[in-house]
Amino acid sequence: MPDWSYHTLFKPWLSRLPGNAGREFIHRGMSTIASIPGGKSFIEFLGHMSPSGKLSRNLFGLEFESPVGLSGKIDPKLTGTQAFQTLGFGTIEVGPVTVLPRDHVVDASLDSSEDALILPENLQTIGLAATIDTLKKKQLSVPVLIRLEEPETIARHFKGVGDAFVIEIDSLKSPDNLSQIKALLDNRPILIAVRHTIVPETLSKLKEASAFADGIMIEEDRALKSGKQVLALQQISSLTRALSMIKKEIALPVVTSGGVAEPADALELFRAGAELVFLSGGYIASGPGLPKRIQEAMLDTRKEEKDHSGWVWYWLFGLFILLGGSIVLFYSLTKVILFYDEAFMQMSRVELIAYNSNLYKFMSHDRMTLAGTMISGGFIYMQLARYGIRHGIHWTRKAFNIGSITGFLGILLFLGFGYFDWLHGLFWLILLPVYLIGYRKTRGANGPPSSKNRTNHIAWKKAVFGQLLFVILGFSFVLGGVIISTIGTTSVFVDTDLQYICMTPDQLNALNEKLIPVIAHDRAGFGSSLFSVGLLVLTLALWGFHEGAAWVWRTFLIGGIPAFSAGILTHFYIGYLDFIHLFPAYFALALYLGGLWLTRDYFKLSTRLNHKQMPCKTADIP
Repeated sequence: MPDWSYHTLFKPWLSRLPGNAGREFIHRGMSTIASIPGGKSFIEFLGHMSPSGKLSRNLFGLEFESPVGLSGKIDPKLTGTQAFQTLGFGTIEVGPVTVLPRDHVVDASLDSSEDALILPENLQTIGLAATIDTLKKKQLSVPVLIRLEEPETIARHFKGVGDAFVIEIDSLKSPDNLSQIKALLDNRPILIAVRHTIVPETLSKLKEASAFADGIMIEEDRALKSGKQVLALQQISSLTRALSMIKKEIALPVVTSGGVAEPADALELFRAGAELVFLSGGYIASGPGLPKRIQEAMLDTRKEEKDHSGWVWYWLFGLFILLGGSIVLFYSLTKVILFYDEAFMQMSRVELIAYNSNLYKFMSHDRMTLAGTMISGGFIYMQLARYGIRHGIHWTRKAFNIGSITGFLGILLFLGFGYFDWLHGLFWLILLPVYLIGYRKTRGANGPPSSKNRTNHIAWKKAVFGQLLFVILGFSFVLGGVIISTIGTTSVFVDTDLQYICMTPDQLNALNEKLIPVIAHDRAGFGSSLFSVGLLVLTLALWGFHEGAAWVWRTFLIGGIPAFSAGILTHFYIGYLDFIHLFPAYFALALYLGGLWLTRDYFKLSTRLNHKQMPCKTADIP
């Protein structure tokens, strides 16, 4: 569930459901999708949240694909664990685990007035037996840290379950006590958890226990009020001080849990020496995209750039499509019917105009819209090559390949009409080797994207809604391409087409039995082109939202002008103004303009402005 769907569609109404129903609906729904065949690939397609291998690290003898983990406070019933491992988390904490289940007394919620997460004082847990059974069934692919609330009693039950364990400092009677627990856990890694506010007073005890522990977890603090605990979303300054204190005194890896509300918070903890950062309330407030945003911010600080020379071939591929679209546009505004069309139909352009000028205009309208779509698509390909593939960004190459391969396959739609446009076929034969050379030469362009986004500023919040509009726009183009291609290969016309032409299909066949195959060929060609360009827009919207990537905004802006101009102005040019027929184009135009307006500041935001627009926060818990 990316941020563009979480903040705009799900969070507003799920937060109104009673109790913890909203949380469980999201967790169960995402886990169900992740569990079905192809579900994980679908989640990855929507969000591209897989962490980069450049961020992986080895700790406690375990391999963490990402340094960002999820606190056990977020999923006490373990209903979302199947999904969380697909959202960019490198590790998941489970628990606290107790012998018997413990239900919640207070519903979990976000308190916007206090900028805090509200949880019951004694956290909800499903109990020992259910925890072990659930973890054995789900077999998670990321390391699992299990928090033991009653370690001496339940440690012996975790043979073969869990990768590491978390024990709170208050649960330890003595260092020898920790040694006994570690033996019960087959000497698997143990982290000692301590709230950052009590680090100074427990430092000596931590030092003694460190002889038997494998790491320290510094946790967010809480304020207890009437049976509930209030966890401030942002506690970075206090966490950082405690982290520095422990790093000076104890030679163990240190991780943190909670207190992170935005990427800048996590970066500060990593700079202070944290090996892993676990998210809690900030994940709920900022959205499921927070792990990805943190990872992209980390990559942005590394400033690694490498040019891939093969991008030029992909750029030429886009240029040829743009030029081809321009040629099609020229002929659609002048001759419309080319010599090989006349040869196939055994009917001249002049004869067609003399018989039914609206029919001639209708054919020009199909070819104009195809031309506009080709020009837009060619420009998007060129932008992806120049600003993405050239710098080795993997999602841009993936988007390019999805669009181009589906475009090549679209030629199959022409085979059933009895009319093959040899110029179209020649065009694809020229494009194919250019694409194949580019594909081979850019195979190394598999680097992760980075982002300058650090805070949850206003521009970011607006851009989430703008991204939703562009996602809908891309999906609408894809759906429109499918519908138009289907119509082109079946009935060819819709009712408003026939009303404009003032002829029935039977009358068209009576005029010239080869006329409908030519029109069907044009319609299928436009549908195929719209489908592949729709995929380009959709993938650009899903994967290309990175703060400061002004080229993405320019791609949307300039790339949309030819398609919308041809798709709408063409109808005014030929006098085909039926509102129902044009409504999908008007709807798409509204999405396009709204998306541009909402995302402009985010894509063009500089690092300086990014820090100026930081939202107000409540103070850390003292």
